Amino acid sequence: MTSKKLSRFNSPEKAFCTCPPKYNINPYLGRCEHRCLYCYAAKFPSFVGPTKPRLSFVKEVFRIVANTKPKLPVMLSDTTDPYQPIEKDLRLTRKCLEALVKYGFPVLIVTKSDLVVRDVDLLKKARSVISITVTSLKDEFSRIMEPGAPPPEKRLKAIQFLVGKGFPVVARVDPIIPFLNDGEKDFKNLVSVLASVGVKQVTVSTLKPVKGFFARLRKVDSRLSERLEKIYEGGEWIAGYKYLPKGLRFKTIGRLRPIVLSQGLEFASCREGFPSLNTTICDGTAYCRIQTKLELE
Repeated sequence: MTSKKLSRFNSPEKAFCTCPPKYNINPYLGRCEHRCLYCYAAKFPSFVGPTKPRLSFVKEVFRIVANTKPKLPVMLSDTTDPYQPIEKDLRLTRKCLEALVKYGFPVLIVTKSDLVVRDVDLLKKARSVISITVTSLKDEFSRIMEPGAPPPEKRLKAIQFLVGKGFPVVARVDPIIPFLNDGEKDFKNLVSVLASVGVKQVTVSTLKPVKGFFARLRKVDSRLSERLEKIYEGGEWIAGYKYLPKGLRFKTIGRLRPIVLSQGLEFASCREGFPSLNTTICDGTAYCRIQTKLELE
């Protein structure tokens, strides 16, 4: 077991990924309890079916982390939410954090949950950057598209709390779904609120359906599914994801960028193919590099 190391984040260059080198930990396999309708992990065999805690991995996590070199940032998590409801009792993510803190690894948290605030005591001991996804301010959007995730209000309160503790927080507007959360007013209202709670950066990404997405959506909203399928017809499949047509992607990202910059925030897009629009790295690792000491309670 001591020969095991943390897995490198699989960075699919052909899908326009610009993430710098890092490791990745998913404390849970199976379908995330947040049950996001748009989940991109649905295409991976390991992430279907009921939620599966990785008990054997976490049991060995201290040895695995100790054996891992070089000391790159570690992301929790790219595929299932590290703070989905089951984490409240099992605390597998927390155990992983204990190992990462002990061996001095920078930490990148990616979550939709306010449960992350529970682990401030550990996160403050690492060079931690926290990304929280807020796709819309509308509770209705969240109930339909992210039925198992905390409502937007709780996520915003978590952001405000973490910022108040000195953490750099990135807000992910991901995914942007045509006809649902891509209106000019939606963008302006959301970015204004994100700026008011103190995020440093907004990272955006358009909806990239995997096979089976439209079938799931038809059961919830057949009219929306029909409209989306029509505009995605002109797109292409890239690395297992259906992309919007390039011109429409550029137009959508281009509308949001000046709104973000007008609030004095950094801007990045994720896997869109337009790196020239970015002012920083999409995953927040820039803050790991410059962070030296947090003024935390």
